[in-house]
Amino acid sequence: MLSRTAENLYWLARYVERAEYIARTIDATLRVTALPTAYIGKTNEWESALLTAGVSASFYEAYPEATEQNVVEYLAFSPSNSSSIKNCIEAARLNSRSVRTALTSEMWDTINSAWIELQEVWGKGTSSREELARFLRFVQETSLRFDGSAYRTMLRNDAYWFSRLGLHLERADNTARILDVKYHVLLPEEEHVGGPLDYYQWTSILRSVSALTAYHWVYRETLKPWLIADLLILNDTLPRSLASCYSNLVRNLDQIGVAYGRQGAAQRHARGVRNRLEHSHMDDIFQHGVHEFIQEFIADNSRLGEVITKQYLI
Repeated sequence: MLSRTAENLYWLARYVERAEYIARTIDATLRVTALPTAYIGKTNEWESALLTAGVSASFYEAYPEATEQNVVEYLAFSPSNSSSIKNCIEAARLNSRSVRTALTSEMWDTINSAWIELQEVWGKGTSSREELARFLRFVQETSLRFDGSAYRTMLRNDAYWFSRLGLHLERADNTARILDVKYHVLLPEEEHVGGPLDYYQWTSILRSVSALTAYHWVYRETLKPWLIADLLILNDTLPRSLASCYSNLVRNLDQIGVAYGRQGAAQRHARGVRNRLEHSHMDDIFQHGVHEFIQEFIADNSRLGEVITKQYLI
């Protein structure tokens, strides 16, 4: 496969996954802000949404304050935000056009129809929370259709493996960032762990990664920070956990290595991160510091993206 084709497939999957993640972040924030003031107090959940998306600095260059209208506009529709949902879908469509012959008809139809609907229906944004809710469902359903089409229709060859690399690398980064924001900056100092604000923020975090039901199935307990961290970091049965993402990254990199007859730095780096996750325990992570652990993971995950690019995509 040409490196340019591999790169387009890799980034196509990343953009689709990123659009869904931003949609889930906005949806989770809306749920928390809809609660009575007695529960959420004086916190600004929209600032946390910007931190979770990793665009806080660029946002404040364009807007004076993090209101619902400003943040939704920036995260969902702003052309100046490279990670906005609108830009992600447009970039995904551009990448899919470049590798049209490497995609199945179902995958192409999903991206192309989503791009057309984005232009025709959502070109001017949304004017109410009801419209915004419909838009967020549209984005999430587009991602689910694309992912399902890839899983059910693609040959298990290098095109599929590079696509999966992009998906799982992006997913790992997203899960790590949303967990880091909660542990490090989201809960105000005057709030105590286990209070109403804490409970609803944790619920929103789990909803944003589709893990609220899974949490109760696995632990059968009320929400506890160390169990939520265990689920999102170390439990490889949860598709969006860090451990699950790296199991899939290692598997797909190994398949690429076998197909091309050579292993490299990407395979070694991914195995190193996976092994560290497999041999970690929550007691040790808490002792070391959850924020420090996640920051190291984000750096390692970013490094893997650089290594994959250097090894295969240039």
